Amino acid sequence: MTKLLPALIIIILASCTASTKEIAKYKVGQIVTTHGEMLIWLYDETPAHKASFVELANADYWDSLSFNRVIEGFVIQGGCPDTPEGFSDSPYLLSPEFREDLKHVYGAVGAGRDGNPDKLSAGCQFYIVHNKEGIPRLDGNYTIFGQVFKGLETLNKIATVETDSLDAPLALVSLDVNVIELTEAQLREHGFEIGKDLQ
Repeated sequence: MTKLLPALIIIILASCTASTKEIAKYKVGQIVTTHGEMLIWLYDETPAHKASFVELANADYWDSLSFNRVIEGFVIQGGCPDTPEGFSDSPYLLSPEFREDLKHVYGAVGAGRDGNPDKLSAGCQFYIVHNKEGIPRLDGNYTIFGQVFKGLETLNKIATVETDSLDAPLALVSLDVNVIELTEAQLREHGFEIGKDLQ
């Protein structure tokens, strides 16, 4: 029995180490509106845009702003207003991170920009594609940095609100933008599988 004791201790320690091993968590964008919640997978392939979204969300940057431009069958756009002078209120501009494998598909999240020749993204502005066929003419012109994987019904509700002649919602669609951390198991519970849903 005494000879078995060291072996048992090793097995117990190994099992304790395995059970206390830290479970990987993934940063996920969360947008809460009066029309519901959307969860967004943030792409590691666009690191500057992902880091910018995380930083501004954690700073509550968008929480006093709204989806200020809504075009059914095109995009819903939120953040600082798009003025004739461009995004003058943006805290900074980002170099584009175009990728051939990240397209303007339904639910894709992209960075807004004005007509600057270098196609720099405005840190303050993002949009979500509301076109089930996608918008291929925007590919390679605007950076896609995320994808809605839960809450497409919320996207559709916002995209179909009544708007004025400037595409601004008649009733304010406020933003509450956060970054939450989910495990792989929690992602699956929300209908998202790493790898499979990113092909």
